[in-house]
Amino acid sequence: MDLKELAANALAQNKKAALLVGAAGAALLGFGLGYKYMRKPEKAVRVGVVSQILIHPLKSGKAVPVSVAECQKMGLKSGELEDRHWLVVTEEGNMVTGRQEPRLVLVSLSCRGGHAYLNGPDMEELKFPVKQPDNPILNCRVFSKDIQGRDCGDKASHWLTNYFGDGKTFRLVHFEPDMKPRRPAESEPLFPKFEQVAYPDYGPVMLLSEASVKDLSSKLDQEVTMERFRPSIVIGDCEPFDEDSWEEIQIGSVRLQRVMSCGRCIMTTVDPETGMMSRKEPLETLKSYRLCKPSEKHLYKKAPLFGQLHTVKKTGILHVGDEVYKITH
Repeated sequence: MDLKELAANALAQNKKAALLVGAAGAALLGFGLGYKYMRKPEKAVRVGVVSQILIHPLKSGKAVPVSVAECQKMGLKSGELEDRHWLVVTEEGNMVTGRQEPRLVLVSLSCRGGHAYLNGPDMEELKFPVKQPDNPILNCRVFSKDIQGRDCGDKASHWLTNYFGDGKTFRLVHFEPDMKPRRPAESEPLFPKFEQVAYPDYGPVMLLSEASVKDLSSKLDQEVTMERFRPSIVIGDCEPFDEDSWEEIQIGSVRLQRVMSCGRCIMTTVDPETGMMSRKEPLETLKSYRLCKPSEKHLYKKAPLFGQLHTVKKTGILHVGDEVYKITH
């Protein structure tokens, strides 16, 4: 093959390679543009405003209102306070809530300077370290599901035992970051399998509107307050039960995904001001107009629905006054 033929062949091969590269580039560009235009754009519609942020450090204990909170995958956090990260248990490790001990709703747990503080009616304040690494880790159960907790010491146990005063021994445990959390999906299959919580009943965030509570109060002989329903985030400037239809919402940098409604139990009949359980209202009234659809009875059974359980799709910071946007695709 002479020099001219070699040159001609090389030129032909280069042209072929250039054509292939050009075709591949065009295909990639076309795919990128197609993906861009095939994606359904998001639409954000303002539906309300955050009127309260409530952290319940102790399960069934008093809420701590805050103006700013971190919204983490496992719930709300403000400083040393983390939502439902402390739990009262029996000597056998079974959870104790306001269902068994209604006066637990009058107990407050706060944190500052590396110490926790327990307060309750007619009780002296108890101060103890948040971190007690030498204390034993107890095996506990929340709704029959295993979970661990760091024992908070004999002084906390004596305080609670004296407070309830019914001859039983109680202990206080604290969930720590390196402990194995619970998976809500083991009890409620609508939750994603990877979701994790410490001591909440199910979801990391519960959302309820002021208007829904006002609507319920209008049907009762005696008004009820938001504290009775123990939400994490309270929404104002919306209509009653609008929150039922918010499948995905944006609050500041936080993105929340609705999982299911919150089925209500006898806990709602505990008065947060007195610690007395009526076993009737507002549960009976809720049952008169807030039961699920027949197709959802396998999920909620006879529990009336009030509030919405969400998972945290994107973490971030929440502020009282943040606008709430419903996201549609």
